[in-house]
Amino acid sequence: MSQAPTEPPIVVANREHLWWLLNEASQLEHMILCQYLFAEASLKSGTEEGLTPEQAAAVTEWGGVLRSIAVEEMLHLALVTNLLASIGAAPTLGRPNFPQRSGYFPAGIQLDLLPFGEQALRHFLYLERPEGMELQDAESFQPIPPSRTGLDPGELMPRGQEYQTIGHLYRGLEQGLRALCDRLGERAVFVGPPRAQATPERFRWPQLVAVTDLKSAQAAIDLIIEQGEGARGDWRQAHYGRFLAIWEQYADLRARDPGFEPARPALAGYLRQPFDIAAPQPLITDPAARRLAEPAAVAYELVLHALTRFFTHTDESEEQLGLLIRLSIGMMADVLRPLAHAMTALPAGPEHPGRTAGFAYEMYYAMSNFVPWREPAWALLHERMLILVERCREAGRAGGDPVVTAAGARVAELAAEVRAHVPPELLPS
Repeated sequence: MSQAPTEPPIVVANREHLWWLLNEASQLEHMILCQYLFAEASLKSGTEEGLTPEQAAAVTEWGGVLRSIAVEEMLHLALVTNLLASIGAAPTLGRPNFPQRSGYFPAGIQLDLLPFGEQALRHFLYLERPEGMELQDAESFQPIPPSRTGLDPGELMPRGQEYQTIGHLYRGLEQGLRALCDRLGERAVFVGPPRAQATPERFRWPQLVAVTDLKSAQAAIDLIIEQGEGARGDWRQAHYGRFLAIWEQYADLRARDPGFEPARPALAGYLRQPFDIAAPQPLITDPAARRLAEPAAVAYELVLHALTRFFTHTDESEEQLGLLIRLSIGMMADVLRPLAHAMTALPAGPEHPGRTAGFAYEMYYAMSNFVPWREPAWALLHERMLILVERCREAGRAGGDPVVTAAGARVAELAAEVRAHVPPELLPS
């Protein structure tokens, strides 16, 4: 590893430039955490899948590290959303579909869903590397020349800018916020209402920073940088250092047993061709896998809808805001995660011999919120949950899979809580 050339400065001359960069940061955090969740879901479950006790213990440990890093990426997404809300911008929980190998983000940032293994670990190390560290991405990610030209401070319309590391993006945001405050005044920059913020008290997340001024914005950015690449260069306990420790353990076990495979050969597969990708993508055709993939896709959609509603709420009570948080967390932990794990034990379909099904975190459309009015928004949220309950029940009856049956029961519990906040006249007959 060597030091990379100094990266060009990121330009933030007006609020729209800052809005664009924060939107891109939100999409990056979202997609990166999906990559970690996909790799974690692919891990084998223990000695019953051919691992030795030593190997099984290591795989269990790696799964825990991946989950904890993914949770921290969720925290980063929440922090970026707080930053957006603090300057009066709407949250961005939509994103492009995987894979994004070039064109959408800067040239040095390519994203795809990979099962746990050498390629995934090399890719994760590359993404989390500290600013200034020269490191090659995994072999399956081919370098491409930069496609974004420098932004002139006089340009009124925002557009993408080049940066090689995520740390550099956040340092550009940090400098841009300070420059805007110097020019406009701190109060004029942070116009967002404090009630729009995700707070430690609401989320029971002590590290969450509510952003209301430059000091709190700086604290949010510092936390993202420190957890990702390290506290201004000390990366040992940061994501980069933790992935490096996994890499060293993985390499040692592989050296002692070249046949060691810690993960199932999961292939990120879609239920249908993604609307925003021209090249044909793998489709899941195995009937049993599809019975899990469809409920997982709706559960993921509902996670995003609940979070979007929280960050764009209108006259919700504190009780209702708390329910939106419980809904998003419960849907992720108790519905989406077990379904995604179970999928990787099933074949993707005869078109993909030797590969198992992986949940692709499919985006069916450009994500947006329901209407801004509370009552119809909650009615539509409840309606979608009932559809998911019924589909889980159908899948359970068709395949006898206890995972999807349990998922449906959990959604039904959450739907009953949401129903209590929907006006009776808006409930389905």
